[in-house]
This record gives sequence, C-alpha cells and structure tokens, in this order.
Amino acid sequence: MAAFEYTALNNQGKKKKGVLEADNERMLRQRLREQGLVLIDSRKGKEQSKSSFFSLSIDVKERALVTRQLATLIDAGMPIEEALSGVAQQTTKQRIRSMLLAIRSKVLEGHPLASALAEYPKAFPILFRASIKAGEESGGLSQVLMQLADYSERVRGNQQKLQMAMLYPAILTIVAISIVVFLLGSVMPDIVSVFERQDAALPQITQVMLAISNWIQSNGRMTFIIIVAVLLLYIVLIQKESFRKLRDRWVLLVPVLRSMIKTVQITRFVSTLSMLTSSGVSLVEAMSIATQVSSNRSIQNRLEKAQQSIREGGSLGDALNKTKLLPPMMLQLIISGERSGDLDIMLSKAARQQEDDTNNWITAMVSLFEPIMLLVMGGVVMMIVMAILLPIMNMNQLLG
Repeated sequence: MAAFEYTALNNQGKKKKGVLEADNERMLRQRLREQGLVLIDSRKGKEQSKSSFFSLSIDVKERALVTRQLATLIDAGMPIEEALSGVAQQTTKQRIRSMLLAIRSKVLEGHPLASALAEYPKAFPILFRASIKAGEESGGLSQVLMQLADYSERVRGNQQKLQMAMLYPAILTIVAISIVVFLLGSVMPDIVSVFERQDAALPQITQVMLAISNWIQSNGRMTFIIIVAVLLLYIVLIQKESFRKLRDRWVLLVPVLRSMIKTVQITRFVSTLSMLTSSGVSLVEAMSIATQVSSNRSIQNRLEKAQQSIREGGSLGDALNKTKLLPPMMLQLIISGERSGDLDIMLSKAARQQEDDTNNWITAMVSLFEPIMLLVMGGVVMMIVMAILLPIMNMNQLLG
C-alpha cells in the first residue's frame, strides 16, 4: 500500500484533508466513500520526497519523539511496518503522518528501514540512517533507535541551552544600543541647544557627545542602509563554499570565538562519534559521518585529515591528537578505550564529559558577560548624563 494525501468533500460540502493508505486511487476513492467523503484531489505521499524544493524536514524534537515511539513499539515485539503505522496514527501533523506511511509502504515492498528512510534525507540525516542500518544488521534495532532518541534529545537540550545563553546578552546589547542612540539622537540635542542659544561655553565632554549626536542625526539613515546592505551581501556570499571557508578560518582567529566554536564543534563531533560506534557502525564510517557534523570548514578539514589517517591504519587517539582540537583529558579517555577494547564506552564518557564542560563554559561566559555589559552600558550612560548635567551646573554657578 501507498500513503495518499487527499482532499475530499464531506456531506456538508466542506473540504477535508488527510492521509490514507491504499493500493491505488480507485481503492482510495472507495475507502473515502465508506467514510462519507468524495475525493477531489490526491497525491502519493512519497512523491513529496522527489522534489528538493518540497523535501520534507523535521526538527530535532519531532525526530526524537518519532524515534522513541518507534523504539518502544519495536521493543515490544511489533513488526516494523506496524510500528510505523502506529506512530503515524499518533502524530497530529499531516506531513509527518504522510512521511511515515510512505516509509511504511517502502518497508512493505521489502526495503530495509534504513533504505526507506533514505527517501527523506532532510528528515533523517546520514547519522540516523547509518546507525539504523547497523542496528538492523546486528538485530538490535530497538536499542539503536532508543540511543538515537536519547542523542536527539541531548542535542536539542544543548541547542536550547546555547540559544538561551545567547538570548539575554543579545537583548541586553540591543537595549543598551537603543538607549544610547535615543539619548544622543533625541534628548541631548534638545537640552544642549538651550545653552548654545545663550552662547554658553560647553565642557569638553559635552562637545564630544554633541559631535557624536550630530553625526548620528546626519548619518543615521545612511548607516542603517549600509548595515542592511552588508547583511544582504553576507547572505549572498555565504552561499559560496570559498567564502564559508574564509569566514570559518577568520572566526577562529578571534580568541573568545575560537574557544567557543572549538568547544561546541568538538562536543558535537565526539557525541556523534560515540553514538555511531555504540550502534555498531565501523570506526572509518563513523569518522566520515561525524566529521560532516562540524559546521566549521577549518575544523572539518582537520578532522578529515584524522579520518584519512585512520583509513591508512592509524589509531584514533593519534589521529585526533594531531588535529590539536581535543582537550588532553578527552584524548586520554579515547586512547585508554582503544587499548582496552572499550572504545565505544570511553567515547560515551568523553562525550558526556565534554557536554558538561561545554554547558559549564557557556554558563561561565554568560555570567562574565552580564556584569561587563552592565558596566559598559552604565559607563556610557553616565558619560551622556554628565555631558548634559555639566553645562547646567556651570550655568548655576554663573547665576550664583
């Protein structure tokens, strides 16, 4: 059977959309007629995956939920096709239901689950497909699916922590800039103009702030246009591989950014490598997939060299040591795992340790940024206030 996305009319003449399994459109019409519906339009669900423009993707949360539900049903002894049907009926999102039923159709045709998932590469990346393939071959599919669900939830949790950690500093920065621009662009000119009309001598700090204020009023619109133009240019250039490589190399030259990017990228790499090896994927293939997870081209190039070293027979510990990316403790865990034959266990420990270190580092950086930003913001506002108050104080002294 195939999954059909349909549009039909009910007895009241209202349109209804949904997903239904049928061998062909004739059977679809019959099944809809039994439900009191008249078919208007239909499309096989799997047709959606053929178009790159409409290629279905699901977020990490949805993927984790689907994977965990599949793992639970398969672990209970349910066949894969029935598990897929059960999960499809549970979801409230039509696009996901359509995808799962289309995958079920491929499985019913005799395709392995990993092969069926390959129809939706954006929904199920190569990490998932390779792990599931290894799980199918080893007979431990439910365990692998559960590990993938845990992995997805950890990835989502780390993403949320990073986003929330960056959100407050970003809001604080925007508020600070807005206050400064408002004071310099609106408040200060009105107050200082009173003293200029009286030919009163202005203090040096007031003259400096007034010059900045005049510049903002004269060039503010042009500055905004330039900023927007630069952002649009960046969006165009970032589509080019050569520019992405150059950008990734530049950001690693900034000390704070280098530390943050390396920490996040290595955490993602080791977590992925641990997930793959524990699922039964070979080390060479696991390295190839885990390397692709890195979004920084410069770091990715170093990991590709390590991957090549392993292909040539080198050890994982020595290959990663040459990249100069991993912290010493993590390297020691990996080397120890290779020597003892428990590489997947040690990789899991290294991944968890690195995740904890990353979370602690993010918390520390945010905690450090907040007081620094408040001090800078307070200092700038104080200078503006002084620039406004000093002429008033001087005027009072003259009148006194």
